[in-house]
Amino acid sequence: VGNRWADLDPLKRTERPNIPELDPAFYGLGDADMDIVFNTSNTFFGKDNMTLRELLQNLRQTYSGTIGAEFMYITDQKMKRWWQEKLEAARATPAFTPEKKKQVLERLTAAEGLERYLHTKYVGQKRFSLEGGESFIASMDEVIRVAGTAGVQEIVIGMAHRGRLNVLVNTLGKMPKDLFAEFDHTAPEDLPAGDVKYHQGFSSDVTTPGGPVHLSLAFNPSHLEIVNPVVEGSVRARMDRRGDATGSQVMPILVHGDAAIAGQGVVQETLAMAEVRGYYTGGTIHIVINNQIGFTTSDPRDLRSTLYCTDILKTIEAPVLHVNGDDPEAVVLATQLAVEYRNTFKKDVAIDIICYRKLGHNEQDTPALTQPLMYKKIGQHPGTRKLYADKLEAQGVLPAGGGDEMVKAYRSAMDAGKHTVDPVISNFKGKYAVDWSPFLNKKWTDSADTAIPLAEWKRLAERITKVPEGFKPHNLVDNVLNNRAAMGRGEVNVDWGMGEHMAFASLVASGYPIRLSGEDSGRGTFTHRHAVIHDQNREKWDTGTYIPLQHVADNQAPFTVIDSILSEEAVLGFEYGYAAAEPNTLTIWEAQFGDFVNGAQVVIDQFIASGEVKWGRANGLVMMLPHGYEGQGPEHSSCRPERFMQLCADMNMQVVQPTTASQIFHLLRRQMIRQFRKPLIIMTPKSLLRNKDATSPITEFTKGEFRTVIGELDANIDPKKVTRVVACSGKVYYDLVKAREAKKQNDVALIRVEQLYPFPHKAFAAEMKKYPKATEIVWCQDEPQNQGAWFFIQHNIHENMTEGQKLGYAGRPASASPACGYAHLHQDQQKALVEAAFAKLKGFVLSK
Repeated sequence: VGNRWADLDPLKRTERPNIPELDPAFYGLGDADMDIVFNTSNTFFGKDNMTLRELLQNLRQTYSGTIGAEFMYITDQKMKRWWQEKLEAARATPAFTPEKKKQVLERLTAAEGLERYLHTKYVGQKRFSLEGGESFIASMDEVIRVAGTAGVQEIVIGMAHRGRLNVLVNTLGKMPKDLFAEFDHTAPEDLPAGDVKYHQGFSSDVTTPGGPVHLSLAFNPSHLEIVNPVVEGSVRARMDRRGDATGSQVMPILVHGDAAIAGQGVVQETLAMAEVRGYYTGGTIHIVINNQIGFTTSDPRDLRSTLYCTDILKTIEAPVLHVNGDDPEAVVLATQLAVEYRNTFKKDVAIDIICYRKLGHNEQDTPALTQPLMYKKIGQHPGTRKLYADKLEAQGVLPAGGGDEMVKAYRSAMDAGKHTVDPVISNFKGKYAVDWSPFLNKKWTDSADTAIPLAEWKRLAERITKVPEGFKPHNLVDNVLNNRAAMGRGEVNVDWGMGEHMAFASLVASGYPIRLSGEDSGRGTFTHRHAVIHDQNREKWDTGTYIPLQHVADNQAPFTVIDSILSEEAVLGFEYGYAAAEPNTLTIWEAQFGDFVNGAQVVIDQFIASGEVKWGRANGLVMMLPHGYEGQGPEHSSCRPERFMQLCADMNMQVVQPTTASQIFHLLRRQMIRQFRKPLIIMTPKSLLRNKDATSPITEFTKGEFRTVIGELDANIDPKKVTRVVACSGKVYYDLVKAREAKKQNDVALIRVEQLYPFPHKAFAAEMKKYPKATEIVWCQDEPQNQGAWFFIQHNIHENMTEGQKLGYAGRPASASPACGYAHLHQDQQKALVEAAFAKLKGFVLSK
């Protein structure tokens, strides 16, 4: 409990609390007992026996100085003893050389100097100043130095806007003149949208005692903490590329605000993945810029419900070092210990830098409106750099006025627009750098040969339907394997699960790694996949699984399938980050039901839909979203396609709804074989997984490609006699086929739009031209009128209509809910919308 009495607040706004457990009287000891000698062999103070007075002095110096350590909740005794030894042996007190102290002051000078330079040069412009938290820059430099010395070669950083410009210039080595160009609005504006300067990412290579370290600062939005899982995913991709299973070569740093780490739910979701096999990154360094104010909270009692903002980290037993930001040497020491702990145990650890915010939330804010007492104290504070410079001059480490000379030197560097990080390596290309150039400036219409030879089909089919000798699958799974074997031989049509499996098998056999994650992704929510087969005779819970897709070829690429934690937002963010760092892997996130995808809406809106137009970051992530109206109510029917359609612009993503096994096969293969990396949103089926009408003959896999539009397939429909074309997407097609057959209405043609965006104008127009007498077009959908594709597809259809044609709607009426919860009402609505597709046009009709 010593941390609760530690000297942590630079502003000293409150008196140290009275903690009875830290008073000798609590244990029946008083002044008369101070010279009693106690056995202290279980401590690391260097003595086997100490007086009570001496012991108290050492304990207070170690645990209640300007570092307050929390680690006693760790269950592993070895880790606890490690912390006890590291802290007690040094009394948690730095013993730096004069040269090291000068380096720390130089970093504080750089941190303060940049902010003051920008404040003078660009008056009133937002920059989200770091002033009051300058020790953070010294901490960042020390993380990189210590990590690089230990063999870390890549560091990926995630942080919000506070102090970000400072990190860009003073840590990553962005040229000041380039930053100034952004303030002056003279920087290149070559992206469709672009973003503000304090959201920009950056990468550089710096030297450390252990060799070059590649630094990547992730692009991020203003949605606090959402970058956390994105960074973790990027780190995991880099680890996998290097074959680094423990995180010895790649390390994540997450920088938090005190209010955000305590308030944003994605923090907990990301922490929940820290020790999970599919998402492990070898331990994260968490640094909190704790300015004790959050954003504008006027009363500390409203900040959070925990003692420390970092208490959420206790859920994964991450140790926390709380440190007074006005003691930069303590900050650097805490940083050294944190990185050493991470590299030793490969676990998360946190540094909580308690500091203050000199200015408002942004530079146009007046914080004294709601924080008069705090800002009175801040106004009287001379600044961390000044305090430390005076201290070093008093120690004789610097000559009189030496601190001021550093300030002048930094300002001169700013005036010249020079690097402030020395040395930054220019034109360094590491062994594991990724080349994105093959994927740039490509079109979605570029062709890709996605069919595979029959001999290869049969070979792969045989490999993925066999299990090792003595391995006993469940009887139901055994039947699946037998049926798939028959499909592989061409004896029966191929179903969805087999089509998907063959896409995976052919890709990994060709050298494309695959990463598939989501809730129940190994089995599949609807038990259609069975990528992971379980031995029914196994005797231990953590053995006895077999993944056929990992055994399709001798030198195949990895196939990884992960049953994720029960999270949408963090897991999707992680997979986005993975795909952003690894364009050569087919990275797939699968929702349990598509309805739950809106739990990750921030990731979709801020990264997937707009990341490329804002930041120029291409991404080939695939999202599989089970979608379909089968009477299961408003929570298990819709992946909200209308929301994805609303986000479609600038050719930013692909939205598809395939309806056959061969279509999903060609679609997944196209995503990798075609050198075009855009997010792929797939509305995957549920009932169609076992619908024989949705199966495909083997010839559709050994020939052909993904068809963006599937035209009329019934040979009995004479194009010259067709007067109405019903266009649709998804499983409703099969209902329409049955209804037309029952009605014997051969003057209606059915067209499936398998790719909703980018809309396939050329393919759609080619189908429409087949029906010269068609005067009516109907868009039919399962979804309510205000949902689904209707409002977004109608202008595309209208563009391809000829004069005199009319466009009508057949679907559920507008609804505030995605679907109804009453089975009979669902059935009535389904019947009505199918009938409407063939009936006289009603309601809104659009004419050409």
